[in-house]
Amino acid sequence: MIRRTLVVILALLPLLLLHRVIDNRVPAHRVFLNANVITMDVDDSRYQAVAVSSGNIQAVGSNDEIRRLIQPGTLVSDLQGATLLPGFIDAHSHFPSSGLQAVLVDLAPPPIGDTASIPVLLQRMRDYIKRKNPDADDWVIGYGYDDSSIAERRHPNRSELDTISTTRPVYVWHSSGHMGVANSRALELLGIDADTENPFGGVIVRDTKTGEPTGLLQETAAPSTSTILGNISYIDYLRIVRRAVDDYAASGITTAQTGGANLTMIRAMKVASLIRLLPFRLNVWPKHEALGSAIHSGEIEPQRYNDERFHIGPIKILADGSPQGRTAYLTRPYHTNPPDRPDARGFPAYSLEVLTQMVQHYHEAGMQMAIHGNGDAAIDDIISAFEHAQAQHPHIDPRLILVHAQMARTDQLERMQQLGITPSFFSNHVYYWGDAHFELHMGPERASNISPAASAERAGLRYSIHADTPVTPINPLRLINSAVERQSTGGRLLGENETVSVLAALRAVTIDAAWQMKQEATRGSIEPGKFADFVVLSGDPTTPQQNIIDLQIVETIVSGETIYHR
Repeated sequence: MIRRTLVVILALLPLLLLHRVIDNRVPAHRVFLNANVITMDVDDSRYQAVAVSSGNIQAVGSNDEIRRLIQPGTLVSDLQGATLLPGFIDAHSHFPSSGLQAVLVDLAPPPIGDTASIPVLLQRMRDYIKRKNPDADDWVIGYGYDDSSIAERRHPNRSELDTISTTRPVYVWHSSGHMGVANSRALELLGIDADTENPFGGVIVRDTKTGEPTGLLQETAAPSTSTILGNISYIDYLRIVRRAVDDYAASGITTAQTGGANLTMIRAMKVASLIRLLPFRLNVWPKHEALGSAIHSGEIEPQRYNDERFHIGPIKILADGSPQGRTAYLTRPYHTNPPDRPDARGFPAYSLEVLTQMVQHYHEAGMQMAIHGNGDAAIDDIISAFEHAQAQHPHIDPRLILVHAQMARTDQLERMQQLGITPSFFSNHVYYWGDAHFELHMGPERASNISPAASAERAGLRYSIHADTPVTPINPLRLINSAVERQSTGGRLLGENETVSVLAALRAVTIDAAWQMKQEATRGSIEPGKFADFVVLSGDPTTPQQNIIDLQIVETIVSGETIYHR
């Protein structure tokens, strides 16, 4: 691992030297005039102009007030009426995984891609092998298929993947990231056959007649990322990062997130941040399984990595799976289920006893946590575990982040408010899977209450919204629109009572997302002293006649420096 890190650093040294040359050109002083400045401060104040000094916000005010601050060498940017907002904060995603499509087979279904059926999926994989080395023996990986969004509304199986290759391991990764399908050769390499028992928190799906694995591996039964991506070259890793950087910067993101990292990822991303291969800030959530014990014991000290552009944040824990994959843990069965499992309601990643011990372990040490919980049964477990931990070791402001919180009930939201839990809603589910949730997964009633942001407001909760990229594209405008309009790809209004205002959705990707990570003192609003991190939009999203999704990202700015310009 040390050798690989050194190789990465040496390979990137030319970029570091180039960055130093570029950095000398960054103006020490910059002003933005003739703007529609929406500050996202406590009063949602508006101004015309902003001054930036040495990477931080110097002042906000009228054009005349800010013009008085112009001095020789000041870079003056006339925004000509465009809207200036705090830079968008990625409350939860898996940077740089959106760049995987630069090296894997893209199997995304509509509306993200065009892999609309299993025959198309299979042909894409065959075409990839023909383009690459057809005689190789390494893994062939496809990413992004979704059983609920293709014509057959089912997963492919091992026999179908065997038509791609019987000599090479083939694996197609579900868009949720929580499961995938392996061909016979891949199952053989993974040591999975008819006699292999399901691991706790995972399922090896089997043929109901023969008992043989169908190829579908869910949750902890699925291969690890390092297993299926182990042969990716350094050049491919660089392509992944560069593709992801372009995606995030062009979307107005000024603080990105890696939501679940091991030490290798942390070290690589720290190097990338130092040499400005990452032009924006990055929050990293260490995975409980990979780093929790080492951080808790002090063997790894986050403060040795942390600076203004790189921050190791809460410990990431998974409590269940995904609703579109039917592995989210529910109190009631899914709306529709396979004939052999009519009462299926998903399953937990940990028993309540183990989860409670885990949560108390970190909470006692004063460590913030971000716990993934989609189903309401999983949310019950998370709340119960945290309630126990708070009773044993009460903290005034714990800010436990309940990630996704998609099937949260009103009574659960009220308990979150009482305990100091803050939800981060995966609001894009309404758009991308709303129809499937309504018809297949949850049924009309539960689907209409998915990602209940308005109910969270009524309960007095402060929350964020996120895209969980690469599960859905890193597009904050689409995310905001999903929370405001709650319309599915089929045009269905999914839960009118859960729509929120544009300003509330904007706060959920700016100041409230910063607050959730305990970073509200440095970012999330346009106020003197904070980082000069901005996004410039082509119009005002709060104007009633403005269609949010038609807006364009004109410019993305970090510390006063433009990192993207349309």
